[in-house]
Amino acid sequence: MSAKLSACFFSHGFSCLSNSSYKNTVDKHKNVYMRVLFLPSRQFLPAYCKMRQRNLSSNHKRQRMSKPPERIPTSAELLPIRDEESEPENSFPNGVDVEPFVNHETSGKDHVNTVIDVENIAEQNSGTLSASAGDVERTSEQIINGLVLPSVTKALAINGEQLSSMQLEDLVGMIKNAERNILVLNQARVHALEDIHKVLDEKETLQGEINILEMRLAEADARIKVASQGKIHVEFLESQLEMLRNELTDRGELELYENQKKFSNEELLSTHDDHSPNKEVDSLRTENLALKNDIQALKSMISNVKNTDERMATLENECSFLGSSVKELESKLLVSQQDSPKISTLKVEYQELWEKVENLQQLFDTATKQADQATLVLQQNQDLRKKVDKLEKSLEEVNVLKVSSDKMQQSNELIQKKIKLLEERLQKSDQEIYSFVQLYQESLEAFQDTLNSLKEESKKRTSDALVDDMPREFWSRLLLTIDGWVLEKKISNSDAKLLRELVWKKDRCIRDAHIACKEKNECEVISTFLWLASSQASPGLYIVHIAAEMAPVAKVGGLGDVVTGLGKTLQKKGHLVEIILPKYDCMQYDGIYDLRALDVTVESYFDGKLFQNKIWVGTVEGLPVYFIEPHHPNKFFWRGQYYGEHDDFKRFSFFSRAALEFLLQAGKKPDIIHCHDWQTAFVAPLYWDLYAPKGLNSARICFTCHNFEYQGTASASELASCGLDAQELNRPDRMQDNTAHDSVNPVKGAIVFSNIVTTVSPTYAEEVRTAEGGKGLHSTLNSHSRKFMGILNGIDTDAWNPATDNFLKVQYSANDMQGKAENKAAMRRNLGLSSADDQRPLVGCITRLVPQKGVHLIKHAIYRTLEMGGQFVLLGSSPVLHIQREFEGIANQFQNHEHIRLILKYDESLSHAIYAASDMFIIPSIFEPCGLTQMIAMRYGSVPIARKTGGLNDR
Repeated sequence: MSAKLSACFFSHGFSCLSNSSYKNTVDKHKNVYMRVLFLPSRQFLPAYCKMRQRNLSSNHKRQRMSKPPERIPTSAELLPIRDEESEPENSFPNGVDVEPFVNHETSGKDHVNTVIDVENIAEQNSGTLSASAGDVERTSEQIINGLVLPSVTKALAINGEQLSSMQLEDLVGMIKNAERNILVLNQARVHALEDIHKVLDEKETLQGEINILEMRLAEADARIKVASQGKIHVEFLESQLEMLRNELTDRGELELYENQKKFSNEELLSTHDDHSPNKEVDSLRTENLALKNDIQALKSMISNVKNTDERMATLENECSFLGSSVKELESKLLVSQQDSPKISTLKVEYQELWEKVENLQQLFDTATKQADQATLVLQQNQDLRKKVDKLEKSLEEVNVLKVSSDKMQQSNELIQKKIKLLEERLQKSDQEIYSFVQLYQESLEAFQDTLNSLKEESKKRTSDALVDDMPREFWSRLLLTIDGWVLEKKISNSDAKLLRELVWKKDRCIRDAHIACKEKNECEVISTFLWLASSQASPGLYIVHIAAEMAPVAKVGGLGDVVTGLGKTLQKKGHLVEIILPKYDCMQYDGIYDLRALDVTVESYFDGKLFQNKIWVGTVEGLPVYFIEPHHPNKFFWRGQYYGEHDDFKRFSFFSRAALEFLLQAGKKPDIIHCHDWQTAFVAPLYWDLYAPKGLNSARICFTCHNFEYQGTASASELASCGLDAQELNRPDRMQDNTAHDSVNPVKGAIVFSNIVTTVSPTYAEEVRTAEGGKGLHSTLNSHSRKFMGILNGIDTDAWNPATDNFLKVQYSANDMQGKAENKAAMRRNLGLSSADDQRPLVGCITRLVPQKGVHLIKHAIYRTLEMGGQFVLLGSSPVLHIQREFEGIANQFQNHEHIRLILKYDESLSHAIYAASDMFIIPSIFEPCGLTQMIAMRYGSVPIARKTGGLNDR
């Protein structure tokens, strides 16, 4: 019937119950709806549809109020709510069908009349319940008022038709049955509460009994303690009796005591066997009294004995005194007997010493005689020595005269020979000058011929390149545009000069470039024209280095030297080279020329926001350098040091994205973007994932790892700060670290995303492909082996040249090594080393003090050099705190030593001086990707002593 009734509700007007809120309510309260809403019979709906007679319900209320509720046992069964009558489906009493009662077009007045006053009915029914069952009554009322009655009220409001009185009576009967069931539940709850009270009373009685038992237990413990104290007292008395027994044995009264003790023991045994613990205590008391009496008797006997035998006591005292004196004498005798062999040995030693003294006296007498004779001989020798000195002085004067005369003759001969040689050289020089003049004239003629030929060729080329099909206004506009860029400082004067020459010559290439850039913005037009100017100046490539170091302005290790040296070499070969660096606060700003800030800001994305970056430009060692200064609240590059910060991953990922953003906004079109080490390894994935789609797609990425020990791994979540998709890149075939799957590895990402990957020596390239040398990346390098190679590093021969090095006191070269000895002497004076022996070898060492560089071997070399008679100079510092402290201790140990110096810092000028002064140079690296110190040492004439590993094996 419930299923039929629900079907009726949902099919005839309950459309409002089909929304999502209703479905959620049904899911949560399915059982409640099934029991309360749909349990009545088919007569339930028409009965509620005719609930308008309030008088009937009020009369029913009065009857229920006058009759108090009877006590119903908890075992009583609930009355059924539904009627026992059964009717056909889809029909109501009196043969009324369902559909006529469901009418959506009823008037508002009928709709109001059919509404039931549910609140009054609930109040009337609530008065019949007992006070003890109020909570259950309220709960049942809430179920009826909240579930049944609102549902029925809605049905009545929708149907809006009056029902018959018979149906109202049926509904009243069902409500009565429901109220009876509620009373049954309330009375069952009251019985349950009474049972609970009974249980609580029983619990209180049990608790009282437990307390009584605990008191009894405490009394028993007290009695046991008293008994144990009595036992201890008895044991004490027994010990006293034992002492008395020992005394009485000397007096012959032992039998009496034993008899008394037997008697007392028998009494103790009898009392112990026959009585309870309380009686034992009483027996102990009686025994104590008896023992006290016995003790008093014994004391009286002892006093009598003392009174009668006082003389015996004095005699005994005298005997004891004599015995003690005898014992002392015996001990002394034993001591003397023990010392007697020592006395004999002392006598023997005394005789031997006396003999030695006699012998020494004899030797002393002979020595005094010999000394007297020696003094006489010395006096004679001194006289002879004076005479010899006079003769030697006279001989030296004669020799000086002879040497001076010989030197005069030799100098005259040398002067004559030099005069002859000079005359011959003059003649040869005249001939050479004449020949040179002839060659010069011939070369001038050849130069003039080639110049003429070049002019003719240039005229032909310009004639071929010139175009006359454009009006003069076109070229004038181009000139004005170029001049405007110069005034706005958007291009340099040199680039403007080249572009003006192309305009003046009416070159076809600049016309085609201008036509091709009509639809582009100004930045793209300027970059195209600059590329055109650079291509006219040199036919090389446009290369941009993005790095964290550059010597000498921001140098930590060999990376800074390589970036500068490689950039200068590429520049000499005709390539356009630019370098992008972070603007550190600790840079050596005196090495930057023409440093200035551009009137432009570049915005870059980081941590979901846009941050401005100030761009600075300057030249370092003749190379154009762009310095990026981020305006970030964390002051990424204003930390007083280059590396070693807790947020290095964020610092350099920010810099990598800002560098690419600068290239994009400046409209640059490089051919190669060269990034170095993990600090700028982010450039590769950023370029291909974010900036190539934006138009910065002219370049190919080259990544160089200078040391695979430093990989910059971090949590994968930190990769999202720079805008990369961490979920997409944290995969085994992309940037996921090979050893920690929840971390990303920037070096691995650069290997995967770069077009070419290099390292700094061929041997190191082979070593890193093994599990030991690859530091976890050997599998990635082997899978990308086609684009991985080792290219041996080189040094800047202009910066490291002893013939032109301004840091040296004296310049020298391989053909003239005299200056090396002078530099060695100068450095010894500066560092306070001993210069007593010029031939003493000097060993140098310039390095970062990290485990890779073999610090334990460096310490061994210091002491070994000192043992072998050499001198040692160390220049370097350590980022590892305990290594720095260890070497500080060694430096303090040799602070005032004449052969050892440790300078625990980096000093550029001192490094040049050490290379020039040292005879040998140690490089004890455990592994070395390439190393530059051995190349510089050989350049300065110092013999390198190195381990056979990495790049040290390739040189």
